[in-house]
Amino acid sequence: MSTIRNAALALAATLLTSAAAAPASAQARNVVLVHGALVDGSGWRGVSDILTRDGYNVSIVQQPLTGLDQDVAATRRVLDRQEGDTVLVGHSYGGTVITEAGNDPKVKALVYVAALQPEKGETTGGLVGSMPSPSNDIKPTPDGFLFLDPAKFPADFGADLPRDQAEFMARSQMPVAVAAFQAPVGEPAWKGRPSYGIVARNDMTLNPDLQRMMYKRAGAEITEIDGSHALYISQAAAVAKVIEEAAKAAK
Repeated sequence: MSTIRNAALALAATLLTSAAAAPASAQARNVVLVHGALVDGSGWRGVSDILTRDGYNVSIVQQPLTGLDQDVAATRRVLDRQEGDTVLVGHSYGGTVITEAGNDPKVKALVYVAALQPEKGETTGGLVGSMPSPSNDIKPTPDGFLFLDPAKFPADFGADLPRDQAEFMARSQMPVAVAAFQAPVGEPAWKGRPSYGIVARNDMTLNPDLQRMMYKRAGAEITEIDGSHALYISQAAAVAKVIEEAAKAAK
């Protein structure tokens, strides 16, 4: 009996020691990625691969871009499936979406990637119009959606992407409802949790100075990266690094 007892104690001690020595990645947080207007979630592939390799549980929202309330609902649907602390990330118009959806108690940090970070009552369209971007090639369709001229898409949206990739994105773009850009934001989630803002220095779609203004106003931790509006694709490693910093700092 003594031998069995000693073996049991030894096993327990081994398990405790192993648990104490477990790497931080074993406790990796969830990361939910939200795309912006004109694109879908597939653009997050590079960032997702890096985060997954580093031990994070990654989910990607495919919101319909038919209205802010519907895009927020799609994001909340994914948040509902998370177990434990979550970092919520938005690109471009996705920043408006996470500002609303991020009030979920699971969300411990917000990351804005060349994104809108609106204050209460502000709209995406109002913010974009307050500091116009260097290009102006997004036009409305007769049925109330916004579409970027495919011939201008590579230079405006993804100048640092391989040309064939940018041209494919132009052909496969998802128009966004004008109504989504006109919807005012409620209580901003960034007022109750830390936020991180990535400025795309070479952005031709969302004015870099507007990005800086919003991030500074919100008290976000700001990182500037040389890249186009599509830097979440072209600079995936740099973007993933900021997301991991947010995950590790979140309490």
